[in-house]
Amino acid sequence: MLRKLPAIMLLLTISGILTTHADAVGAPPVGEPHVYKKVDDRELKLYVTKPVDWKQTDLRPGIVFFHGGGWTGGSPGQFTEHSKYLATRGMVCVQVQYRLLDKAKSEPPITCCRDAKSAMRWVRSRAKELGIDPDRIASGGGSAGGHLAAFVGTVDGTDDPTDDTTVSAKSNAMCLFNPVYDNGPGAWGANRVGDRYPEFSPFHNISKDDPPSIVFLGSADALVPVKTAHDFKKKMNDVGVKAEAHIFEGMPHGFFNHGKYGNKPYFETVVAMDRFLESLGWIKGPPTLSEDIITRP
Repeated sequence: MLRKLPAIMLLLTISGILTTHADAVGAPPVGEPHVYKKVDDRELKLYVTKPVDWKQTDLRPGIVFFHGGGWTGGSPGQFTEHSKYLATRGMVCVQVQYRLLDKAKSEPPITCCRDAKSAMRWVRSRAKELGIDPDRIASGGGSAGGHLAAFVGTVDGTDDPTDDTTVSAKSNAMCLFNPVYDNGPGAWGANRVGDRYPEFSPFHNISKDDPPSIVFLGSADALVPVKTAHDFKKKMNDVGVKAEAHIFEGMPHGFFNHGKYGNKPYFETVVAMDRFLESLGWIKGPPTLSEDIITRP
């Protein structure tokens, strides 16, 4: 699906790349902080946002968000506004902090992937106390966080040795915002994963037991070719898995973030995500996000 947005000043390719990490910072994370994992002397946290009428006896759908930043930057607050909105739609939302890679080194994202799976297992193993249905936990994320959100939905292995692997880390749906989910030769992240890409690349691990997905991508994204989004959708559909691809004409990497381009892309991507989740039976009724959030020129 190709979506057209107003003719805003097109960004140069290099500008889109340089602003990627800044876009991933976002607002401070919202919700209750919890330590989901300790590594050496460091505590890794996630933040849980609940609907105002939440009860522990609920069996609500949940979504676990992973921020972008090239595996080397960013912060959990990137999806604060998404979490606040989806909580009004009855979902329990989680924003995850994970270990970042050293920009000066070229190691693969093993720690990022392990933390993502640990976070998914923490949420699922505590579904009862969080009021979540353990069979309706989505993963969501943007850019490198979109990779992690797709990774937990599609790729086996790369588990933290301390995890209880009897608890599944696999998400039940994927909401992916310009995800760098092809890490094969010539694609994004190949300099870090090399010939080990089958261990990390969601694009190369699609199977019939994968969860349904929705993907948002700008046609001017310098990191993810539009063909990748169409090919991912086709590969998912070919194995019988529901998949959507929404392409936004002229938009660069990070276009979907709250506060960008007068909030029009944010509004349109969130409304489409809402409708996708409604199509799965996870939420009910039409989207309630108001178009008033859009800043008119």
